[in-house]
Amino acid sequence: LKADMTDVKNDVTGLKAGLADVKRETNHINMIIDNEIRVNIQRVAEGHLDLNRNLQEAMKPSSELELLSVKVRMLELDMKAVKSKVLV
Repeated sequence: LKADMTDVKNDVTGLKAGLADVKRETNHINMIIDNEIRVNIQRVAEGHLDLNRNLQEAMKPSSELELLSVKVRMLELDMKAVKSKVLV
């Protein structure tokens, strides 16, 4: 019985050491997540925002061009109406 208890105590001691290693590794992984991965995710998000702003600025002239095109069409229609009234 004493030999069995000694074996159990040795096994528990080994488990405690293994658990300490797991805790240490978990802390190491958490530090990596906090110090590296979160920072890199933040950088990617900031870059995405900059790209989105740049895209909006790049699309702005095309939006203005579309508005001008609509205005020109309206003016053409108005001129046709004026010409038809003048020529009649």
